Amino acid sequence: MSRVLVTGGAKGVGAAIVRALAAAGHDVDFTYRASAEQAQALADEVHATNPGRSIRPLPLDLADKAALDAFCEEAEEESYFGLIHNAGQPYDSLAAMMVQDKAEAAMQVNFWAFTRLAKSLMRGMLRARTGRIVAIGSVAALRGNPGNAAYAASKGALISYARTLAVETGKRGVTVNVIAPGFVDTDMMVPYAAYREKMEGQIPAGRFAKPAEIAGLAAFLMSEPAAYITGTVLPVDGGLTAQMGVHR
Repeated sequence: MSRVLVTGGAKGVGAAIVRALAAAGHDVDFTYRASAEQAQALADEVHATNPGRSIRPLPLDLADKAALDAFCEEAEEESYFGLIHNAGQPYDSLAAMMVQDKAEAAMQVNFWAFTRLAKSLMRGMLRARTGRIVAIGSVAALRGNPGNAAYAASKGALISYARTLAVETGKRGVTVNVIAPGFVDTDMMVPYAAYREKMEGQIPAGRFAKPAEIAGLAAFLMSEPAAYITGTVLPVDGGLTAQMGVHR
């Protein structure tokens, strides 16, 4: 059975992706940074629900370039069918107030870690002439939003890279896509709780996404019927990017 690597898989959208992949019949390795107990509890839960599957939590700080290099060298020896880069680091700041070190840290986790992992894992995929690569982006890369300059830029970089990689790998049976979630009901939105009602009022669907609604698409992109979908950006945002930002 095929094995998929998920970054940032211990909680939120990442945990939902791990569950969805296992339910779809994949073995799953997932990385976590600090949530060791949470990661092990998830692995135990998913394995109990899907007893035939291998579920492995792997510690990795994507901001640590040396640790990432060492991880990638080991991963090259494995045979991965899929990579889902879900791990992300937020950084909110108006462009005029941006601190470059913080912006670069977000870019390292959100973008450069993805390119490093993809570089290693795609080698086996290209040899096998089959593979699936998915990056979890954001609607922030598709629409301007005050305070999101650095974060949006890191997610925009994912889109440009993924489209190019899709063209480079298409003839070898590898697909590369970006999922662009809108607002998802996870811990990441807790700081904005006071604004939630107003935010939901601006979304055509009238609510935030559930993590499972992002995970369902990620699992589908790993499936056989998705073999002809590549180079795309797929918003899962309740209609947010479809509407004009003028409210009567």
